[in-house]
Amino acid sequence: MGAVETVSPEVGTASTCAALGIPRASYYRARSPRPVAEPKPRPTPARALSTQERQEVLDVLHSERFVDSSPHQVHATLLEEGRYLCAARTMYRVLDAAKETRERRDQLQHPHYPRPELVATRPNQVWSWDITKLLGPARGIYYFLYSVLDIFSRYVVGWMLATKENAALAEQLVAQTCLKQGILAGQLTLHADRGSPMRSLTLAELLVELGVAKTFSRPRVSNDNPYSESHFKTFKYWPGFPERFVSFNHALEVSRALFSRYNHHHHHSALCYLTPTVVHHGQAEDVLARRHQTRLAAYQQHPERFVGGHPRLEKLPEAVWINRPEEATRQIAPGTTQTDPDDPEVVPLISTYGVLAPPERIEAQLMSEAAAQ
Repeated sequence: MGAVETVSPEVGTASTCAALGIPRASYYRARSPRPVAEPKPRPTPARALSTQERQEVLDVLHSERFVDSSPHQVHATLLEEGRYLCAARTMYRVLDAAKETRERRDQLQHPHYPRPELVATRPNQVWSWDITKLLGPARGIYYFLYSVLDIFSRYVVGWMLATKENAALAEQLVAQTCLKQGILAGQLTLHADRGSPMRSLTLAELLVELGVAKTFSRPRVSNDNPYSESHFKTFKYWPGFPERFVSFNHALEVSRALFSRYNHHHHHSALCYLTPTVVHHGQAEDVLARRHQTRLAAYQQHPERFVGGHPRLEKLPEAVWINRPEEATRQIAPGTTQTDPDDPEVVPLISTYGVLAPPERIEAQLMSEAAAQ
């Protein structure tokens, strides 16, 4: 603008603005800016309360008689006595202007509980444990089933049946299970919900002594302990599971039989239908290889019966998660590899995988495929 002001008397305003790329309207506006209008104060409505009337309302609300009453209560009481100061909503406005409106009771502030994120890539790395109730012979009688589950193999590494739920029994179960599995310091993470036995001081001291890390679910979040919850559902949905147990010994016999069946004979859907015992003791690759050989033999005899083509070797999941982190959930599209996206050898097609690729790369691949055919 200073250059236009200096040169325009000799060259002209229009030519100077055109040479500098400045609109003439901007130049003229800068020379004579419009005065900024000061905001006018809002006029007081005719029906507004005067200062004296507002103070009278505050005095009534502050009085010992109405100090613990809401404006609606005060308004109704005054009306019954033949006195009208203002509307109940106006009383609220007067209190708000005096900064006297707030929740009178102290509200409970729930602490922030971190989201547990655990991963297991082998057995005896992350355990999940919980306690469930079994109905006894009469109403109000329960038996408590403690179960410790390895989340990678789904193998029940330890369990116990008791007539009560307390920290001493939980401490005994965890100590014996760690000893039986040969757990070393720094090897294991024990996950549980926030029940009183799980958060007990005696159990916490034991875990520190054993070198076992502990994590807890968030309050009222069932997804934070999914493996134990699913395990108990599978346990209670076995055919022949009684509605009630006639005695403690009856519950003990049924539990022993069902845990043995679950560990050694239950083919788990998340484990390529292997049993937890096979996965926990490192026999999964041999069993899957034998299955694959059986499928290959059947394929050689009747290939037409395998609609999906040549049988593929099944593999266990490489990792099992509790609350998988967001970065770990980023999946590579089928048919691609985690390489440089500009690599011409990696060209996913939109029609095949729904992955967006540059049009020129798609056209180049289509042309190369057509030439090859």
